[in-house]
Amino acid sequence: MRSCNHRSFPLRSLFSRLLLHKCPLSTSVSRLTEAGPLASRLSSRAVLRFSGPDTANYLQNLLTNDILPLAQSASRPSGDSDQESYVPTPNLAFYQPPPVYAALLTPQGRFLYDLFLYRPPPVEGKLDRSGSGPVKEENNKEVTLFADVDSEFLDEILSTFRRYRLRSKVEIENASDDFSCWQQFGERVSSSDPSTEDPEASSIGWGKGLDRASESAAQGTEQGWQWFTDPRLDSLGFRGIFPSNTTPPLVEADKETDELNYVLWRLEKGVAEGSTEIPKGDAIPLEYNFAGLNAISFDKGCYVGQELIARTHHRGVIRKRLTPFKLVDANGEEVEEVTSPSSEIVDDESGRKVGKAIKVLGSRGIGILKIEEAFKPAAQLSLKDRGDVKIKVVRPDWWPAEWILVHDQQSGAASI
Repeated sequence: MRSCNHRSFPLRSLFSRLLLHKCPLSTSVSRLTEAGPLASRLSSRAVLRFSGPDTANYLQNLLTNDILPLAQSASRPSGDSDQESYVPTPNLAFYQPPPVYAALLTPQGRFLYDLFLYRPPPVEGKLDRSGSGPVKEENNKEVTLFADVDSEFLDEILSTFRRYRLRSKVEIENASDDFSCWQQFGERVSSSDPSTEDPEASSIGWGKGLDRASESAAQGTEQGWQWFTDPRLDSLGFRGIFPSNTTPPLVEADKETDELNYVLWRLEKGVAEGSTEIPKGDAIPLEYNFAGLNAISFDKGCYVGQELIARTHHRGVIRKRLTPFKLVDANGEEVEEVTSPSSEIVDDESGRKVGKAIKVLGSRGIGILKIEEAFKPAAQLSLKDRGDVKIKVVRPDWWPAEWILVHDQQSGAASI
């Protein structure tokens, strides 16, 4: 098999390379920016199905986020009446609740697994046989939800959820043969430019006086499965689960690319995913920025591991955070380096440990770093025992200002 030598391909052959070889584009994020929009089928993720009358309460009592909005009627927004006229459109619901990102923790508040939860398209959102209105569905309190989870730990995740089930009336099944997880990403996808076609699902489907048929057909399948804005960050693009025997809408053949390119895009934003990058049984969710990634509700009530999360949050100071970085040489040029997980990052001047790398791909990486040390003026960081490989810390533009200011203020107070 021919190896993927990224430096040997000119940019003009980019898309043929993606289609024929499925090689990573490049370790340069600038190439991803130039090439977008792109889409990847996520083999690192699997799909679970939760069904039964107790599904909503069962998950609500386990997970860090509020999932009750997913359990509410998804046929149409509140305020609509049965008397309103419908404009014939493709097989899509008028409204579907957006996915919810959440985590399952240990009783001690440590991370176990992350999940993207989706509600499938409702039956009443589909065309009836006449094609002139939505199918009427009998009132049914049973809720079905799908979860996008880490495929490497699929059997363990299934076992864990079933162990928590006790007497709850909920069925938990592996639906990975029927459904696949996809991500659409790139600068043009995450851009707010109004000329960019936005596949966000919440604005399409049954309409009132506005025919959005062509738009809907491009943004969802005839079964109603749709793209949604990534619930963590808009800049990550769009995410969805789709029937495994279909290609999602808006995915051109020459724009489907290796999943590693999505990983590179995600690392550049400073976002970890899955129970390998977020160490299972060890990671503290707030240090991995879960509050900033819309994964935690602080007013939903009790869930497994809530006590540590609430106490840490109300204390208000997170001294270490998952932070993106670049690997550079002494001249500041980006370098590609194979770095094992948990490689120590040290301060060149003092030799003290500042943190550790979590994942590195090419010249980009993420690591858990002490905020005060990593962002101090003129900080010089490098990989331990590799002084020639420097660490250039990057502050993501989505970080709230107080994540840095709190530590600046504390440092100033201590020096008085």
